[in-house]
Amino acid sequence: MASLPAVRLGVAPHDTMEKYQILQELSPGALGVNVVVEEVKTKVKHVIKQVQCIDHHHASQALEELMPLLQLQHPHISVYEELFQMWDSEASSMFLCLVMEYNPESFQDVIEAKRKEKAVIDSEWLQTMLVQVLDALEYLHHLDILHRNLKPSNIALVRRNHCKLQDLSCQALMTHRAKWNVRAEEDPCKKSWMAPEALNFSFSKKSDIWSLGCIILDLASCSFFTGVEAMHLRKSLRQQPGGLRSVLETMAEREVPLADTFLILLPEMLQVNPTERITIKDVIRITFGRGSLKSSSSALTLHGPGIPEEVASMLLEGNMASILEVMQTFSSHPEVQLRAMKRLMSMPEDQLGLPWPSELVAVVIAVMKQQERILEVQLCACTLLLHILSKALVRNMDTKVSWDNSFSSVLLSAMRSHPDSTRLIVKAYNLLTMVSGHESASELLQKAGLCELILQHLTIFLQDRDICLSGLGLLWALLVDAIIMKKDTLEKFPALIIQVLAAHPEDVDMAEAGCAVLWLLSLLGCIREEQLEEVVVLLLRSIRLGQGRVRLVNNAYRGLASLAKASELAAFRVAVVEEGSSGLSLLQETYHLYSDDPEVVENLCMLLAHLASYKEILPELEYSGIRALAQDIEDRFPSSLEVVSYARKVLLSLETVACPSPGDGELPGVACDLSGDLPALP
Repeated sequence: MASLPAVRLGVAPHDTMEKYQILQELSPGALGVNVVVEEVKTKVKHVIKQVQCIDHHHASQALEELMPLLQLQHPHISVYEELFQMWDSEASSMFLCLVMEYNPESFQDVIEAKRKEKAVIDSEWLQTMLVQVLDALEYLHHLDILHRNLKPSNIALVRRNHCKLQDLSCQALMTHRAKWNVRAEEDPCKKSWMAPEALNFSFSKKSDIWSLGCIILDLASCSFFTGVEAMHLRKSLRQQPGGLRSVLETMAEREVPLADTFLILLPEMLQVNPTERITIKDVIRITFGRGSLKSSSSALTLHGPGIPEEVASMLLEGNMASILEVMQTFSSHPEVQLRAMKRLMSMPEDQLGLPWPSELVAVVIAVMKQQERILEVQLCACTLLLHILSKALVRNMDTKVSWDNSFSSVLLSAMRSHPDSTRLIVKAYNLLTMVSGHESASELLQKAGLCELILQHLTIFLQDRDICLSGLGLLWALLVDAIIMKKDTLEKFPALIIQVLAAHPEDVDMAEAGCAVLWLLSLLGCIREEQLEEVVVLLLRSIRLGQGRVRLVNNAYRGLASLAKASELAAFRVAVVEEGSSGLSLLQETYHLYSDDPEVVENLCMLLAHLASYKEILPELEYSGIRALAQDIEDRFPSSLEVVSYARKVLLSLETVACPSPGDGELPGVACDLSGDLPALP
């Protein structure tokens, strides 16, 4: 750009410049002078903010910090269109000029108008604006960009229902103490929006949250506070946050829109200590979680002007590489992301970069991060990832998923952002199950709180079959061959799994998944003594329910063997007669069904060997015909060392028992007691 003369106070409107024509001088901002200009050729209006810098180094430092802001792409952020330095010879100073989009109205105008009328802000308008502001600030914070100067006058109204954050600042400009002190004396209201720590020039994402809280407070209280009263309130909250309570009560009395949400939200946003202040994600969670604000999915229609459908279709006609480029270029447009991902799902396999298209997956994960609050995008992204992985596995069963922590962290974050979406939870569980077998994945997922999340979901969605099945499947994948990080969390699962299976008593799939997890929990010592009998009964009932399911049978008998090995009480419960049948008779039924399956037979024999280690149970084993069964197993599987070893152990133990035949009357002692109350443990 050609050198632009310094924009100075006192320059008359319509004074011609090389590129711009000055139209109007605005009130000075906190950092400099604002002038409305018009491009001579295009007649497009802009605002030029002229910031006086200490020296050339200061201007260059600020310029370097601000340059990345030129790359921002978000429908609710007004980005700088041009940045440049220039020397004003008359002022003998270096100036940094920031060229911005011109919007004549802002939130400040709305607040002042309502304050004059003593009228409450329109509910629908407030909801729409709040969605857009939260969306924009979340986008900035996700990129680790701070606004630093949030206030009503810096939220421009492009149209009545479309706003933009504007006038983003940088560390170099905001820490110019002398300039701030002068501005504060000229207009004390300017600093009233700043967080307590920001007054000492310490800025963070949390200071943006304080400023946003002050803006929400002003929007909600403008019907009963004058401008001066509102300013004094904002300042007082830095020392006396308790003063907020009476204001919130007044909001409720006057039926201010979203008053019930603000009652919870504002005290969390306006914490004096920034470490106790909530994040933008927390703000969104509380706001949308209350149910009084529009669903986050409505953001799809609140993004202002989107990409025309015919343009989006044309852009997405190319190959995978071009589609990914479109997704990255229009990363802030959820409607484009949805169309792009659906287009990718319709592409032939040979164009997807199988077996594992790393670049595609990276782009999808980036989209999920940026559009985390939009449920439709999260669902579509998970569907696409499942589509890719299933195709890859069908094509090559040895496919190894290229896993890193970002893959799982974005799924966990999505589930936490949409805690009520059962469809998203199931899809995320299925994806996490696929990657959990990757080296180190299980440990990292445990550290990230996945077990606690599964526990929470199973508790809340106890009746939801899909969540329970996928949750148990994921838990199995996490625990098998893994290093256990939090045993105290796992100890909460047995009682919950008992409830899950009780809620789905005839569901064989659920029984199979539950038995698998209970077996692992028994190996890990996570089943408490008071739960042993109930778990044993549950495993036996599951076997009766699904005798035809070899996986269920194997895992249930493994679980019974593990419990019987660890506890004599559990062993007695297997052998005891209940409802005319015992675990021993069930075991024999299973053997007759699977007598040619060495894996099932080995698990049966392992259970029998552990039962036979308790002298008090030996008479019942003899009475139930286990000697003949063990002998048959030994004869049938002579080449299986494990099976033969277990069978011989049972036979040797039974040699010590002299037990009458079934026709000779009742068994004495313990054997008879097993059909009634359990004997006292030694």
